[in-house]
Amino acid sequence: MTSLAKLRQKLLTDPDVQAEYDRLGPIFAVVGEMIEARQAAGLTQTEIAARMGTSQSVVARLENARHMPTFEMIARYAAAIGRRLDIQLVPGSGEHRASAVQQ
Repeated sequence: MTSLAKLRQKLLTDPDVQAEYDRLGPIFAVVGEMIEARQAAGLTQTEIAARMGTSQSVVARLENARHMPTFEMIARYAAAIGRRLDIQLVPGSGEHRASAVQQ
């Protein structure tokens, strides 16, 4: 039986799969942080929704990682669990940094 890590490593050898994985990485990171924070606060999606003034289905869509949530929605979500949004720009790969500096 192949472990998930081995399967991921094998799949990421395909350049198209790697490109999509890289594109979706930030979305999964944001959504993962949101879910972890909600669980750490001991709140359900329904409770978050009530605090945000929206429905549970909206919160479920925010947490499904199919689309990048807007900053406004992430900030509202964070406020609903007693947190604030903190955004950082971190160094990327050498290839992207070099092209960005040249522009």
